[in-house]
Amino acid sequence: MKKLILSVIAIASIAFTSCETDDIVIVGGGTDESLNLAGNVLENRTLTAGNAYVLNGPMFIKSGATLTIEPGTTITAQAGGTDVYLLVERGGRIVADGTANAPIRFTSSSRTPAAWGGVIINGNAFISGQNPQGQNEAGTEVNTGILFGGDNDTEDSGILDYVIIEYTGARIDGDAEHNGLTLNGVGSGTTLSNIWIANGDDDAIEFFGGSVNASNIFVLNAKDDMFDVTQGYRGTLTNLYGVREAGYVAVTSDPRGIEADGNLDGNSPSDNTQSVFTVNNVTIATYGNSVDFSDLIKVRRGATATINNALAGTFGTATASDFIDLEDSRGNSTAATVINATANGTADGTDIKNSPGATVTVTGTNTGTDASLFAWTGYMF
Repeated sequence: MKKLILSVIAIASIAFTSCETDDIVIVGGGTDESLNLAGNVLENRTLTAGNAYVLNGPMFIKSGATLTIEPGTTITAQAGGTDVYLLVERGGRIVADGTANAPIRFTSSSRTPAAWGGVIINGNAFISGQNPQGQNEAGTEVNTGILFGGDNDTEDSGILDYVIIEYTGARIDGDAEHNGLTLNGVGSGTTLSNIWIANGDDDAIEFFGGSVNASNIFVLNAKDDMFDVTQGYRGTLTNLYGVREAGYVAVTSDPRGIEADGNLDGNSPSDNTQSVFTVNNVTIATYGNSVDFSDLIKVRRGATATINNALAGTFGTATASDFIDLEDSRGNSTAATVINATANGTADGTDIKNSPGATVTVTGTNTGTDASLFAWTGYMF
């Protein structure tokens, strides 16, 4: 789980001092065949298929601009760690609308986990906080002067469809790393579907507040959490599939299949707009190599989850400390949480922590997510 710096004050005067320097290239305008990507996109820009684009620094899609990426386009990030990432700012948009036969790929030149910082989208939707009117703001983890969050739950930050994001997770400091895909206060007008996030060194996908829905999300070999929600997320996630392969041994101290917090890290349980979200169909599978998951499903810190048709399991020598855990020292889940799940492989379906008294039903009939939805990736399940 990430640690962000909350802010409800105006800091526009210092917002970009750490990212707008003389040596950053300003890009934008029409269909631009420049292969090196970095700096500020100030006008609409289109990346066309067939070009060998290289992301060699931080790239910011500014308010009012749209970055369009054609189906079949590959963007290769230089192995620059935290200095290489793509960030869509509030009011900016990304349209990466691929197809099953021509997906859009974000990859790394080194093809190793933690090589770059991934894709970040900032929106204007509600997040948790102390503002009595419900509108709160927070600083983006990679640059706390760039804010997200607002009062427009239906805002549209663009489209990600048939997109692959791999080898992310660069470390920011001892406590925080980049995710594969980070959704910061993103609204429900945004489309997120058919996304494959692979071989990342931290969480695969994380929702910091907002109301965006997502469907058909496949996570492969995330070092930390597969699916993470926090800071007042209030959307619906449909058809989630997470796999940790037997040969993938990298692991944090507490990896989880699903990790859900109501507020940011449990530090502000009195926040308004706590996380209330739904998951329809989820499969979580971890294999071999004596890797211990902390929990297959963890809901805590004021979050309310409705999780339908969950299939979660451990295989080979892999283990999980808990099948379902709804308790935490910084606050439990709410009693309104409802989970319907089936334990698979060697997972112990009776290993449930439920002091909140939520409705947890474990049967042998849940089937999880249909793997055929991800045939377009070419992965052999």
